Amino acid sequence: MKAVVFDKELKLDNNYKKPEPQKGEALIKVCLAGICNTDFEITKGYMGYVGVLGHEFVGIVEDVNSEDKSLVGKRVVAEISYGCHQPDCEWCNKGLVRHCPNRHTIGIWKKDGCFAEYITLPTEILFEVPENVSNEQVVFVEPLAAACEIVEQLHIQPIQKVLVQGDGKLGLTTALALHAYNYDVTLVGRHQNKLDIAKNQGVKTLLSKDLKVEPTWDVVVEATGSIDGFENAMALTKPRGVLVLKSTVAGSKEINLAPIVINEITVLGSRCGQFKPAIELLKNERIDFKPMISHVYNVDDAIEAFEKNKDKESVKVLIKFD
Repeated sequence: MKAVVFDKELKLDNNYKKPEPQKGEALIKVCLAGICNTDFEITKGYMGYVGVLGHEFVGIVEDVNSEDKSLVGKRVVAEISYGCHQPDCEWCNKGLVRHCPNRHTIGIWKKDGCFAEYITLPTEILFEVPENVSNEQVVFVEPLAAACEIVEQLHIQPIQKVLVQGDGKLGLTTALALHAYNYDVTLVGRHQNKLDIAKNQGVKTLLSKDLKVEPTWDVVVEATGSIDGFENAMALTKPRGVLVLKSTVAGSKEINLAPIVINEITVLGSRCGQFKPAIELLKNERIDFKPMISHVYNVDDAIEAFEKNKDKESVKVLIKFD
């Protein structure tokens, strides 16, 4: 089968071995997949991963290695991690498999990803796609679930003001998700064309140059992934407010963390989320992701798609397999 593989370099392998479903697994024909910044970071050495990339996709189940064949022919999406499910694993027992020390994470850790014509996954992490949700919408379910994770972790009061910092894929998705839950959210970024995607769906927006850096926000979601963004987020958060780190911030610059102590700011790390609430938002047509799609490439042009993903003007680049 065709697969986008990273092994010291990114390449399209036209003869990659087609996987076979193990007991309890489904064989899924991938229809559409989305490039995430994590995929790009892996090509720079993140996680030391080698194999098929990709973790955002929608596909059709062709076979299931179990007596229950009810998923065959169904359109599905999949959570990106699955745990060991050992009796003594506290994380799996709590339903938090994304923190299981022996987890597999699609296209990131110990499991081939979805940038291939076929993928095999445990049926326990598959979700059937509602009929009224298109492939172009549901391919965003993984980043949407990550955005919804904030609502699971943090009780935001209706009167509180939320600022999402960063107008990339992550920031846009987070702002749209919080707005769909009827929170008072403002998205701030540097690109008017990207801000307009959220503005056109009712989200309040601000250009970075027009934002007053004052501690007036109850909740600040940092989604720029930069040290400067983190420092800015601290300055924007009210005393006793919450700073949500939605993107990983890595770098060697010294950071003055005194404002966190002085203003008694709670810093909340937020990563992956559950798919069910995200799918419900899509089913109820609370968010339209189509304006975020910048380009769609055939798998044969996948390397070109990765290059286009680096373009600052691109928002979301998709790869199709059928």
